[in-house]
This record gives sequence, C-alpha cells and structure tokens, in this order.
Amino acid sequence: MEADIEPSGSEQRWTPRLLEMCAEIRAQARATMREAVETLDLDSAARAVRQGAGDVTYALDARVEATIERWTERVARTQALSVLTEDSGWRHFGPDGSGGVRELAGFDHGGPRIALDPIDGTRNLMCDLRSAWTVVSFAPPGSTAPRLRDVALGIVSEIPDTRGGRYRRLAAVRGQACSFEERELGDDALVRSRSLAADDDARVDHGYFPIFRYSPDQRPALARIEADFTERLRVHEGANLRHFFDDQYISNAGQLFLLAIGTYRMIADVRGWLAQRMGRTTVNSHPYDVAGAILCARAAGCIVEGPLAAELDFELDVVTPVDFVGFTNAATAARIRPHLEAALRAT
Repeated sequence: MEADIEPSGSEQRWTPRLLEMCAEIRAQARATMREAVETLDLDSAARAVRQGAGDVTYALDARVEATIERWTERVARTQALSVLTEDSGWRHFGPDGSGGVRELAGFDHGGPRIALDPIDGTRNLMCDLRSAWTVVSFAPPGSTAPRLRDVALGIVSEIPDTRGGRYRRLAAVRGQACSFEERELGDDALVRSRSLAADDDARVDHGYFPIFRYSPDQRPALARIEADFTERLRVHEGANLRHFFDDQYISNAGQLFLLAIGTYRMIADVRGWLAQRMGRTTVNSHPYDVAGAILCARAAGCIVEGPLAAELDFELDVVTPVDFVGFTNAATAARIRPHLEAALRAT
C-alpha cells in the first residue's frame, strides 16, 4: 500500500495548467450545447455513442474527450504524466525526444497522476437543465494508481448551462483552506473570491438534507430510509419537516460543491451500500467523480465519510464503487449522524 504523500509544491506549479484545461473543457462543452440549443437538436449532444471505461459516453462527452486529448498531448511534449478519464481509464504519456509524445508503460515516470471527470453531471447539462462540473484530482508522482489519501490538489470547476453568464470553482491543496471563486464567462474577470470556512450551525431544518435516489429500483427503499431519518429528527431534535428540503442533483461534484458552500447541510449517496444489502447491483459513483471534490469539501470544513461513519479511501480508477455521506460541518455531523445511522441500520 502506498504511503501518504505530502504536498510537494508541484500542486502550485500545475494549477495554472489544470485551470487552463478546465477552461478548454468548459468552452467546448458550452459551444456544443449552444449549437444544440440554437438548432433545437438536443439529441445531437445527448446521443449515447459508446460505453466508456467508467460510464456511458454521450456525444457531449466525446467532444470534450477530444479536448482533453489535445491538452494532454500539448503538455506531454515536455512533461511525463498519467491521466485518467472516465472514457479511457489511465493512460501514461511523455516526451519522445523529438518534440512529440509517446505512450508510456505505467506510472513510474516521475510525473504527476491526474484523474479527471471532465463533465460530472452530463445528464443535466446535455439537456440544458443544470450546471455540470469538471473535477480534477491531482496526485504527485508515484509508481501505482493513487488513492484518495494521495490526492494533494482538488479542483471543482463549473460548466453552466447555456443561460449562464458566470461560473464558479473550488480549489484546495491538502492541508490548506479551500478557495472559492466566481468569474465572468466572457472575459474570465473575477467577480468575487474567498476562503471557505464551515459555519458552526447545527440546525436540523431550514435547509437541504438530500439522500440521493438515482436508480428507480432503489427509490422505495431510500424513501423509507429518508422517512425514518426525518421522523427521528422530528421526534428527537424537534425538526420542522415543512422546512426540510430535498434536491436530486445528478452530479456528485455538484452535491459536494453545494455542501462546501453551505447550501446543502447534508448529502448521502449510499447506492452501493444499499444495493449490497438488497443483494443487487446498481450504478455507483466513481472515484474520479468525487476525489478532488471530497478534498475541496473537507478543506472547507465539511465532514465527508463512508456510510455509518466508515473510513473513506479508495483507489482512483474507473471501476471502484464509492458511497459517501457528507455534513456541512462537524456540529451538524454530531447532531444528525446518529439518526441517519439508525435509519440505515433499520433498513
């Protein structure tokens, strides 16, 4: 098992390149969606084109994958690196000595390991319903695939729908505060920025506390868990359930962004945990969806852990299922975690 790797300073050197990549992804995704909306042909972006290494690749994803290929080739002319995307899995590149790029055999090349979810939230964005997010999980050099604990830099960068005029992003280096920025889409002018710090409010209502219900076959069981959970909060914590709100955002990165800025007070994605108890399979969150976003949320003061307060660590690949529960701060976790755990155990 690979030891924890301390931030080395390479995170700061790589940040401009990674933000440039996020900008290129955002520009390509928005250009594709503008064309689809203007021609009244959303199917041109929403068409499934293949099964990628980690998820279905839609036409919108395929356009963006080409953008990442160009960025990777440009960088790899002078710097070895490993890159994971949901479409291709891990690939390794470096200079060929003649100004070009060659594919390398593995991770042992001295360059960084970068896992990407170019568009987390494709299903919303390709229908022009809601923002998607680019998630970057950056780990320093190592000889094997990194784990969550190795991620030293996380970036979560917004791709707004075609009506948006601004985008937001989070960035955090492990051990440092999480930064928030909002920028204009046109000229990238900074609108506002700040370091995120969790509040100490442990309220049990007047906020969003979603339990994610993606798969139709799991919704009845998850609804029962939610009903049990909220009734426990009503009885034991005095929660006013008229002001206990739900939000089904089909983007784990978007969920963790909202947790980090305090809009969500809790988020639970327990699809895989529930499927195992039910003796079924399901569509799970993947490591590349959430690793960088988890780092950002934790750096903002959030508690992000596995179901039933399990330790959360996983290899960054395209197959490992990930379940997580997040609380906007430690006080909220202390107050409501016992009631959520009781509802899960009663399932």
